Amino acid sequence: MATVRTAAELLASARNYLDVTWEDTAGDEKLSGILSRGITKLDKIAGVELDYAEGTTARELLFDYCRYVRADALPDFEGDFQPELLRLHIDGEVTQNAAETATV
Repeated sequence: MATVRTAAELLASARNYLDVTWEDTAGDEKLSGILSRGITKLDKIAGVELDYAEGTTARELLFDYCRYVRADALPDFEGDFQPELLRLHIDGEVTQNAAETATV
């Protein structure tokens, strides 16, 4: 699975997902901040640094996080995506456990 190469690539994909078709430097700066906060939140939930490459659950959740922030519905995000966030957390625990076991 390929990893995201740049923040610009992630921003362009998020703009496409959110149907932002116009040029807006201020809007891009705001969306970049939302992406950054979303990455921090999802990484914290998972307990590991996630891969936000195309086709990953982490990327889908990140873009949905952005959609909820832009719609002023962030308080609903965790409830609406509870099963997916729980799966992300469990997968992160498994990854972390496997890494710890491999070093023993």
